Amino acid sequence: MAMINDVNFSDLYITPGKRAYMWSGKTPHGLKEVMFDDYDEFISAVEKGYKNVPSYLIIYKKYSYRVERTIALKGVQYCVRKMPLTIPKVTELGMPAPVMRHLMSLGRASGMILVAGATGSGKSTTLAALLQHYLVNEGGYAFTIEDPIELPLDGVYKNPNGELGLCKQTTPQNGNWKESLKSSLRSCPRYIMLGEIRSPEVATEALQAATSGHLVLTTIHSNSVPDAINALVKYAAASTVSEDMAYDLVSTSILACLHQRLYGVPKKLHLSSLFANPNVEQGCQVRGAIKSGKLNFATMMESQAIKMSNGQPLFSW
Repeated sequence: MAMINDVNFSDLYITPGKRAYMWSGKTPHGLKEVMFDDYDEFISAVEKGYKNVPSYLIIYKKYSYRVERTIALKGVQYCVRKMPLTIPKVTELGMPAPVMRHLMSLGRASGMILVAGATGSGKSTTLAALLQHYLVNEGGYAFTIEDPIELPLDGVYKNPNGELGLCKQTTPQNGNWKESLKSSLRSCPRYIMLGEIRSPEVATEALQAATSGHLVLTTIHSNSVPDAINALVKYAAASTVSEDMAYDLVSTSILACLHQRLYGVPKKLHLSSLFANPNVEQGCQVRGAIKSGKLNFATMMESQAIKMSNGQPLFSW
């Protein structure tokens, strides 16, 4: 056995009977039962960390763990995700090099970078790595709204020019994402990172922020790039804007949409991407398709992938 912090894993499942399971590493989804030398101490920390909110963060001997507490048929169970002590570089995420280079170039753009996928597909890590890259290379002020805060972004970053980047990580004020987002805008951030699009009101506020000079990074649950764009439109249309206005708002706001999943043994990143022209004054096939409500992007995505793989820039902005 070993101490829990010394074991490399992503998710730990704890049953009502206090038995623990994690990915076996042999097949894509199979589990194995595990035990640690400090298991009782760790379980005690997980239980004491609960403050009547089902999603919460605990710090256990310097490591952060995101906990999801649920009530099962036989009692309380937990899914515990181990967070890394440091944020990986964008170059370490396993992205296709052409996609990675284009994403890294967007630090001076404004708009929304939307990362989609299932739970546990690494969306938060991708956002954190991108934001860290922009802070180091471009500087500026970043404001994050996360529940719970997962990766260590808070702090000061020195860029190659000797200028600084500053990141302030926050949680929603009284659980109110919309008001927290409005508050963040009053602090004049260059970058805004939202842990997830969770409601129509938040979607609309985030999209409007993306059209007013901010670079907004956020996630959404979906099965593909078109599904992600469609879900964003539906969120916006369910707030105070019409469906036509929602399509227009998303078309103007979107800068990049990624869909990612982890598969195989060991798990590797599979990424699909769609990019819009950062210069909204120039023509853009992607923005035009979204505005018209025609969300079949297969040909555009394939064309962009070929262009990037040949070393050609997607846009002259």
